[in-house]
Amino acid sequence: MSANGAAASVAPAATPVLDATLTRARRGLLERQHASGHWCFEFEADCTIPAEYVLMMHYMDEVDEALQQRLARYLRAHQQTDGGWPLYPGGAPDISCSVKCYYALKLAGDAPGSEHLRRARDMILKLGGAARANVFTRIMLAQFRQIPWRGVPYMPAELILLPRWFPFHFLKVSYWSRTVMVPLLVLYSLRCQARNPRGVQVRELFSVPPERERHWFPVRSALNRVFLYLEHSVRLCEPLIPGWVRRLALKRCEDWMLARLNGEDGLGAIFPAMVNAYEALAALGYAADHPLRKTAKRALELLLVDRGDQSYCQPCVSPVWDTALAVLALQEAGGAEREVRRALDWLAERQLLDEPADWRAYRPRLASGAWAFQYRNDYYPDLDDTAAVAWAMHRSGVAEYRARIARAAHWLAGMQSRDGGFASFDADNTHHYLNEIPFADHGALLDPPTEDVTGRCVALFSLLGEACRRPRERALRWLTHTQQPNGSWWGRWGTNYIYGTWSVLAALELAGVPAADARVRRAANWLKAVQQNDGGFGETNDSYQNPALAGHGPATPEQTAWALLGLMAAGEAGSDAVGRGIQWLLRAQGAEGLWHTEQFNAPGFPRVFYLRYHGYSAYFPLWALARYRKLVGAQRA
Repeated sequence: MSANGAAASVAPAATPVLDATLTRARRGLLERQHASGHWCFEFEADCTIPAEYVLMMHYMDEVDEALQQRLARYLRAHQQTDGGWPLYPGGAPDISCSVKCYYALKLAGDAPGSEHLRRARDMILKLGGAARANVFTRIMLAQFRQIPWRGVPYMPAELILLPRWFPFHFLKVSYWSRTVMVPLLVLYSLRCQARNPRGVQVRELFSVPPERERHWFPVRSALNRVFLYLEHSVRLCEPLIPGWVRRLALKRCEDWMLARLNGEDGLGAIFPAMVNAYEALAALGYAADHPLRKTAKRALELLLVDRGDQSYCQPCVSPVWDTALAVLALQEAGGAEREVRRALDWLAERQLLDEPADWRAYRPRLASGAWAFQYRNDYYPDLDDTAAVAWAMHRSGVAEYRARIARAAHWLAGMQSRDGGFASFDADNTHHYLNEIPFADHGALLDPPTEDVTGRCVALFSLLGEACRRPRERALRWLTHTQQPNGSWWGRWGTNYIYGTWSVLAALELAGVPAADARVRRAANWLKAVQQNDGGFGETNDSYQNPALAGHGPATPEQTAWALLGLMAAGEAGSDAVGRGIQWLLRAQGAEGLWHTEQFNAPGFPRVFYLRYHGYSAYFPLWALARYRKLVGAQRA
């Protein structure tokens, strides 16, 4: 019998099958380590991103025909049989994504009468027509002269001149919103429009001719109605803005953007901001051969993934995150000490110490010690990466990393929000009224504290002991408050409640919370309740729309690994549930040693934008299997 009173389904940890599986998994992961010591797996988003790349080439009149055709093949391959494009495999057709894909394919030369575009057009009209697309899609349509500018939110450059105390100051929104919005202020204020040399239009996607459309902004709430009225009133005053004020505002936007262009890693190191910056540079008069414009273009090109006859564009790259998690998995598995040290040394070189950063605007006296998600993103490091890297360094026991770990912990403690939780990039970014402004129809304008990031910070603080007791205890109280009635925790950066529940259970274990604690027992019972008959675990991204679907969906290697890691952190290593999950992972391993899935496993923004971390199915199953071998081996010793 197991320690929890249930007969385990898997033989002792030292079985040849488990050992051989771990050996293949470790070898498969190490084969993907770069010569410099780091890992960087593909990072895939929905078809909006490759479609926007095609649109950008036509906007700038810089069409690479061969690349365009590879991107178009990718878009066609991901169209659903009903004609639309979803935000993730198996999801419902999304009107905004579908409009962009349709327009991109038409620009690429697909005939409007072709069967696949006919099906797409029928689906878009069924969903209400292009006028019902989101703000970002309508901005694109205005730039391509397909709708009037009154169909997009009012975004004058003068917003950057507002004082810090003003309710709509741009420092009150998240980093990703900030970097996307500032170049958009330039594009909007100059009413920049696409060169679109082929004159391709998409009027057939509108159920009402755009010039006659009067319902661009459906009312979302009472507060949103107030903001819509205020925006309409302010818009009428734009002709009264003095020319010198407009010039000053545009110059302020330009200076802000240039300071953060970030070389070949791009503004904010995220595709939407980088595209806007590239187009804004052209609007501000930077010639095609200007070094800044050439570098901005190169940053976009570096996000492309070539698959032979197809290509797609990543939303960003994830080397620091991939490397930290790969190291944690290998540390659990053992046998790769030299490779782990190379990876940690690579990470050590990327710690941000004295660089300028936006977070300093609200934590001016806080010393830095953070890491970014990408190769370089100095202005915008994040708490999750910082906690994960410092965790991996601490586990290594290497004395050379102690000062770096201490600086990271000090920075994290200083970034704790007032309620005790931890956000991703900012602190106290909780001005929720801003999600009701017309521009924020996506509802993703802010960066509030989340359970998974808070869990990672608690894990690090717990490893560091008494020196971090106060921020750890505050965070633990916040996590207690945010536990769902069913016992799970919501997940911001991984799908969804399974990811959040693992993140918190791992933190509670390191914090010394006993397995008998009510919070732990409720979470473990929930995980066992959602396990599938074959032993696997899975959850659809639909759970962000419908919480009743929490823990339900096609089983995947990474979600099974998260659930197993959570259960083992809850003292369930010897349980039947863990044993069956381990068997699922053993059966699912690929011939080359890793695991694979086509499922998207994380939100970029819940309900709006979803992602597939290709690395998640590589290192998380290894981590779970190695943890199981260590714990069950210890129980049987």
